[in-house]
Amino acid sequence: MSKLTHFNEQGRAQMVDISEKNETVRTAIAHSSIKINKDIYEEIKNGTNKKGDVLGVAQIAGIMAAKQTSSIIPMCHPISLTGVNISFDWQIDEKQAQYEITIEAEVKTKGSTGVEMEALTAVTATALTIYDMCKAVDKNMIIGPTMLMKKTGGKNGEFLR
Repeated sequence: MSKLTHFNEQGRAQMVDISEKNETVRTAIAHSSIKINKDIYEEIKNGTNKKGDVLGVAQIAGIMAAKQTSSIIPMCHPISLTGVNISFDWQIDEKQAQYEITIEAEVKTKGSTGVEMEALTAVTATALTIYDMCKAVDKNMIIGPTMLMKKTGGKNGEFLR
């Protein structure tokens, strides 16, 4: 088993020292989803949600969350992001009355540490924002699963789910 690097010699939490790591281009792609009912689907599709453009606001929330990851995840390094893209896709089964929005975040940097946490935080905040904007219509929405799909760069190389 590899040594856990987030603990110091005393077994206490520490932020990992990345000063000796090579600076490389690093990317991460994360996915999440939110299951919604037909009423919410119709509001989003028709732009009639009382709080505004649900996906537009959620997209901005995801970008903002990626930029603030180190503020909410204690051991994450503050890093300079070179790009964040949030995209959406619909999974609709009218017969079963099942509606799902899939969320993808792609985050990029050129630095000494990866952006997996930023991508995961982005899709999570995006889904939470959709929930927040639509909860007055229905609180039965289900968020997830949330997962890392791909990461590139760094000494460990590429990860592909």
